[in-house]
Amino acid sequence: MNVYENCPSFENDGFILRLAIEGDAQDLLKVYSDKKAAEFFNGDNCHGDNFYYTTMERMEQAVKFWRQAYENGWFVRWTVIDKISGEAVGTVEEFKRNAQDFFNDCGLLRLDLRSDYEENGKIEEILSLIVKPSLEIFGCAMVATKAVPEAKQRIAALKKLGFMPVNEKLIGFDGKKYGDYYVFKNK
Repeated sequence: MNVYENCPSFENDGFILRLAIEGDAQDLLKVYSDKKAAEFFNGDNCHGDNFYYTTMERMEQAVKFWRQAYENGWFVRWTVIDKISGEAVGTVEEFKRNAQDFFNDCGLLRLDLRSDYEENGKIEEILSLIVKPSLEIFGCAMVATKAVPEAKQRIAALKKLGFMPVNEKLIGFDGKKYGDYYVFKNK
């Protein structure tokens, strides 16, 4: 299966993950302009982007870029839809990383959620949709995601899902080292 030719959607009782579309920008602006949420966004190795967007124009540009990235096979950005409210409440980005560091042959996953969804039960429910399938989708040996020490709810969810903290550093394109990563390997 080539995820860049046919992007799967995932669904459980609470959430849907589907490929991001430009119509998501209105709801996603509530996510990316949320100062509390921005503290947990992973901008590692993203050319200085901190993903804190305060205007509709900037949010629309971001979603348009995410679509372009998907079409070029750089990464997939799924929108997280709350099935009860029908709102987009976050995104999941993932791509296969091939590198000369520990995070080689790795599905690098980024999870951005509105701050009222930054709770371990919701995070676990969302990530349970994508973590195991992504090993196959991206053909990788492990999945890694960042969780800063202040993200206690996120860390609890990651551990419950089987992620383990690693002391290894992700080496950026410019040689900068990034930490606070958790890794999931299929057993």
